[in-house]
Order: sequence, then structure tokens, then C-alpha cells
Amino acid sequence: MSVWTAIVVTAVGCYLVKLLGLSVPAGVLERPVVRRLAALLPVALLAALTAQQTFADQTDLVLDARAAGLAAAGLALVLRAPFLVVVATAVLVTAGVRALG
Repeated sequence: MSVWTAIVVTAVGCYLVKLLGLSVPAGVLERPVVRRLAALLPVALLAALTAQQTFADQTDLVLDARAAGLAAAGLALVLRAPFLVVVATAVLVTAGVRALG
């Protein structure tokens, strides 16, 4: 399969998913379960992406400087730091651990 075939198939698939979402009746979207799911799904997807990017290298499970940066960001979040401070903390801790090791 060529790269362009994969791009076209993905684009068509995204279009069909979007079309399917637009064709759902409004009554279904107003249900409390659907509203809760719609609110929580992006958070779950972002958490899964963060975990995959932090602890995976190709097909291997790794524990490196990225994990230290994520832990520092988590601590900053628990301490209710502003978003930019959380990001800066993660960057600085990750860079520091990489520089030391």
C-alpha cells in the first residue's frame, strides 16, 4: 500500500465518521450518558496519547527522562500551578534528567 493510498483511505474514513456523527438524531445526543461520554472521551484519549508518547519507543516499553518530566508535571498540577508553569516544569525536569544521564 502506498502512502497516498493510506492518506486517501484515512481521509475518506474521517469524512464518513464525521457524516455519521452529523446524522445522529438530536434526541440521542441529549441523553445524559451520551453527554457524559462526550465530556470524558477527549480526556481519556489525551491521557492515552500522553502515556503512549511517554512510555513507548517503537514497540518497547521505556522509562526515561520523559517519565520524570511527566511526573513533575503531574506534581505541578496537583499543586494547582498555571498551565505554562506545568509545561515549563516538565520541560526543565526532562532536560535536566537528560543532561545528568
